[in-house]
Amino acid sequence: MKRESSSLQTAHASDTAVVDYPLSAATADRTPVMENMLARARAFAEPLIADEKLDTGENTLAHADAVAAIVAKMGGSEAMQAASYLVYACQHLNRPQEVIAKVFGDNFAALAVETTKLVRVQEQARSASLGHHLAEGAGAQTENVRKMLLAFSRDLRVVMLRLASRLQTLRHAAASKQPAPESVARESLQVFAPLANRLGIWQVKWEIEDLSFRFLEPETYKLIARLLDEKRVEREGHVEQLRSQLESELQAEGVRATVQGRPKNIYSIVKKMRGKSLDFAQVFDILALRVVVPDVKDCYAALAWVHSHFLPIDEEFDDYIARPKPNGYQSLHTVVREMVDGKPGKPIEIQIRTEEMHDHAEHGVAAHWAYKEAGHKGYAGVWASGEYDAKIAVLRQLLAWERDLSGGSQGQGLFDDRIYVLTPDAAIVELPQGATPVDFAYTVHTTLGHRCRGARVDGAMVPLNTPLSNGQTVEIIAAKEGGPSRDWLNAELGYLASHRARAKVRAWLNAQITHETVARGREAVEKLLQREGKTATRLEDLASQLGFKSADHLFEVVGKDEFSLRNIEMLLRPPEPAPNPDDGVQIKKPRASEKSGKGGVLVVGVSSLMTQLAKCCKPAPPDPIRGFVTRGHGVSVHRVDCSNFRMMASRDGERVIDVEWGAVKGGEAPVYAVDVAVEAADRQGLLRDISDVFAREKMNVIGVQTQSVKGTAWMTFTVEIADAARLTQVLGIVTAVAGVRSARRR
Repeated sequence: MKRESSSLQTAHASDTAVVDYPLSAATADRTPVMENMLARARAFAEPLIADEKLDTGENTLAHADAVAAIVAKMGGSEAMQAASYLVYACQHLNRPQEVIAKVFGDNFAALAVETTKLVRVQEQARSASLGHHLAEGAGAQTENVRKMLLAFSRDLRVVMLRLASRLQTLRHAAASKQPAPESVARESLQVFAPLANRLGIWQVKWEIEDLSFRFLEPETYKLIARLLDEKRVEREGHVEQLRSQLESELQAEGVRATVQGRPKNIYSIVKKMRGKSLDFAQVFDILALRVVVPDVKDCYAALAWVHSHFLPIDEEFDDYIARPKPNGYQSLHTVVREMVDGKPGKPIEIQIRTEEMHDHAEHGVAAHWAYKEAGHKGYAGVWASGEYDAKIAVLRQLLAWERDLSGGSQGQGLFDDRIYVLTPDAAIVELPQGATPVDFAYTVHTTLGHRCRGARVDGAMVPLNTPLSNGQTVEIIAAKEGGPSRDWLNAELGYLASHRARAKVRAWLNAQITHETVARGREAVEKLLQREGKTATRLEDLASQLGFKSADHLFEVVGKDEFSLRNIEMLLRPPEPAPNPDDGVQIKKPRASEKSGKGGVLVVGVSSLMTQLAKCCKPAPPDPIRGFVTRGHGVSVHRVDCSNFRMMASRDGERVIDVEWGAVKGGEAPVYAVDVAVEAADRQGLLRDISDVFAREKMNVIGVQTQSVKGTAWMTFTVEIADAARLTQVLGIVTAVAGVRSARRR
């Protein structure tokens, strides 16, 4: 497979072999070994990438070797160097996150996968602007930068690998004398070099600038390079003379100073020429020296000596020690002239800094991206006490870089719709613009959001509806238990800006309502059981007998007043005892001559007995039926398969009598109310679609009960029918409705 050397493109099936790397018990059952990490990472990646080439023609393994070396020179740890190989091995694995985590740990797995994702985003943005003029591709480029920043906010080490990889891409193109694609060179100059500058990685910045400029404006580059080379011997001799003189005389004054000649990069020369309208001779004649001393007082002592022995140019003096640059750079800058025969000579640029300032200028914040202790080194004028301050500094530099790219204009930056804040442990949290401490709490953890009761921002207590800003540190004060306030959903009060946080609040409140409804229903059912003397009844069994999936489902509908407790009473109440002679009801042996119809039911042998259809099973023709003689309520007619009837018959078999449906003699056939239970996947319009079926089939619906739990709808329809056989046909049609899982008569 081929790809641009700073990129990992999506693999094509025909080009790349994807390895299903085995996860042995040895690697799966132990913590990854951290010794010899660099060698182990290279050995892991070598069989996967050794024979692969990039779009530039560079061998992938050789590219990874070079990236690891650049990372080391930038101040990256051995572990960071090891990550250079894992990034390129990542795409060759079926389960990269899992495999790399098992062998090297979750930290490396996340770094490799996130870097690969970022590379693909870059490729897509670069492809979108390919072939267009710079102005036309500016939108795509800005979006590319935006996505890079989002990735950096999750893992700041990613940028270190990307800068090193891009530098190696440009180096290889220069060494092989193959021009880098214009889109890559322009992205390097406009995205990577400014980022390296903001983070203070000067050597990488200068080299990326020169190499990018070499490919974008080759003729101008060659012209300046030739002119520099022509004056090199003369210039270097003069610089060495000044360097030796300045170092020895400062030593004589008691200032332990190291003086170096400071090289000029070609791109900075071009910028100075174009920015100050200088000609080549004026720029080339400027000499440059750097003075490194032990501490800050020595900086000013050296400056005083320089200004007393050379002619200073006042307008060219800058004190970046007292007023550091936004990226944390500190140094004294001055331009002076030698006095030759009483006349001002060539200008000399002199930088004066401490060893610590020089180390920061060389490596910037990159030296701390592995989240090491920052010690006493400071960024942006803030003296850091540990990794917390180092992270804050990096975040501030990313935000400052964004302002650079947006031209410093307010309201037009890349972060107009997002902000980045820190937890007390210095983890970076991404939030929507206008987010509050409550949004922050829900982003960190749902439970923390529910229990949020107060917040400190940068150490000061603030109201929970205070809008947060980039770079702030937020600490949540949480209760041990409890939930969100309904006020948080009031948009006018401004507690929440995140749609996700709003959804979490609504879900908690809805669950609380359901919980209260279930508790209310449980209380009603348990009171009924106490009245009936049935406290030993298992609630789950009771719910099952009533046709509910669980006891909580029963409690919920009872709590909503959608299910009558009378149904439970009928199930629990024992059959009436056999009537005494004084009760006035005598059960006779059935005689064929005594037949009487009551309510469509024929009771054999008791011509004057009142009949009623049992509500527990709601029989209808042509259901097989039996009768049960009750106390004072005549004969209760049940379906033969009714569980209540079977229970009563087993206890008082002598009270069971034979019954049958009476024949319809002219007129309209009687109708009977029956219950139909429907289980379905809940969706919009489900109730309407099922009701339409009953309407089309001319079945009158006289009652509906519904409940929805975790996406499943449970419905009970009470319909009037004249014939149960006809109902069976209609239930078949109901079952065919989209989402319906079952439809049966209860």
